[in-house]
Amino acid sequence: MESILEQQRRYHEERERLLDSMVKEMLLKKTSFRDQVNSEHRLKMLLDQYMESTDHLKDLYEDKDGFRKLETAEISGPNDFTEFYNRLKNIKEFHRKHPNQISVPMSVEFDELNKLRENPTEEMSNMVEFTDEEGYGKYLDLHECYEKYINLKGVEKVDYITYLSVLDHLFDIPKERKNTEYIKYLEMLLDYLHGYLLRIKPLFNVEEELKTVNSEFNKQWEEGTFQGWPKESGSALTNVGAHLDLSAFSSWQELATLGLDRLKSALLALGLKCGGTLEERAERLFSTKGKTDLDPSLMIKPNSGKSKRSKNLNKLKEIALLEAQVYRFIELLSEQRSATKENVQRKQARIEGERGDSDNEVSASESEEEEEDDIPYNPKNLPLGWDGKPIPYWLYKLHGLNISYNCEICGNFTYKGPKAFQRHFAEWRHAHGMRCLGIPNTAHFANVTQIEDALSLWEKIKQQKQEERWQPEQEEEFEDSLGNVVNKKTYEDLKRQGLL
Repeated sequence: MESILEQQRRYHEERERLLDSMVKEMLLKKTSFRDQVNSEHRLKMLLDQYMESTDHLKDLYEDKDGFRKLETAEISGPNDFTEFYNRLKNIKEFHRKHPNQISVPMSVEFDELNKLRENPTEEMSNMVEFTDEEGYGKYLDLHECYEKYINLKGVEKVDYITYLSVLDHLFDIPKERKNTEYIKYLEMLLDYLHGYLLRIKPLFNVEEELKTVNSEFNKQWEEGTFQGWPKESGSALTNVGAHLDLSAFSSWQELATLGLDRLKSALLALGLKCGGTLEERAERLFSTKGKTDLDPSLMIKPNSGKSKRSKNLNKLKEIALLEAQVYRFIELLSEQRSATKENVQRKQARIEGERGDSDNEVSASESEEEEEDDIPYNPKNLPLGWDGKPIPYWLYKLHGLNISYNCEICGNFTYKGPKAFQRHFAEWRHAHGMRCLGIPNTAHFANVTQIEDALSLWEKIKQQKQEERWQPEQEEEFEDSLGNVVNKKTYEDLKRQGLL
């Protein structure tokens, strides 16, 4: 039987070996997203084993059963030499029965892990289960959630790409539409996002993140700042009611002229039931005229309304909490979400023949390896097409992408090709540069890229406009009594001299 101290030593050695293996795993170069996901799952396995060994070691040190204290007393007491030789005898007998056997903690597990790390097998290359649509963690597969969403009542029917964009616009759905089916949809969406996050990021502390979400949500809910759920505030009349002097009314028909809301407020002030038609409310209120003891059957049951409102409020709060969790998960998976939209658009852009070839001829593993090529072979530094591969060189030359145009007004930004160069004059970058120079971005400055040329042309245009402006002193004409036509300046000079 292994001694307590030997067990402690073994667990210490095991923890050190696990730390060393985790460091090697983290330093291992990951060439693809698949390798990164698999590496994190291996790290999670090692970390779980490390925590388990730590828990065993903690139990041994706490020594709740007292065995460690007893063993320590045996090897340090007056018969320590006798105990030493007895243990030495047991060790010799064990090695005589099992020669050349050295026990190394987790030697088999570490050896297998090193082999799999150096030469991964096909099974270990797929350590986690992903659907074909998910591309081993690169994309989201929300088709089931999408079908559930479009079947909700009162929700606009959209396509899958639009759904990916409005996935976190839960605040646009009216509160009266957030029923039981809506709660089931939120739970389905949360289950998928939670499981997906754990599959691609097994080391992420989801429970701690949910605690943070809950604390932030409670604070926003109390303040009424949570998006889509403003704090409801009723008037004083709707909450406690307002008393009504019945001495001025001689019949319930006169009370009925006040309307439903005023009668309800007066009934609430007396603690009476406020339901029913206009006539029923008027008769119920008029029956209390001149009475001090009211009929108990007409009174509101204590705390019945409050308990019902509290129950409804708790239900709404649970729905809002689910929405808050959805918002946080979508925020954490924003990169995968944008990649999913691009992937769906890329698939829809393919023609039917290309779709069939990719579905029938290319296996899931081969397509994944093609997609995971981080840097495609591109010696001529050609632009990438819709499929992520360099465009043909003849197309590169045809569009003039080998010609570079520099614009000083845009901050020395370089444009590839004449098409992009001509288009940039109407874009925000060039318009912002012209606005900084105090020059309007009009057609006069087309193809002008130098700041000095733009300023000189603007001065020339202003001077030309100044010359073309109408000058009344020179161009306005007057006629004297003899019929002579002169300009305004000459006419005023003659008039001052009295020569007219």
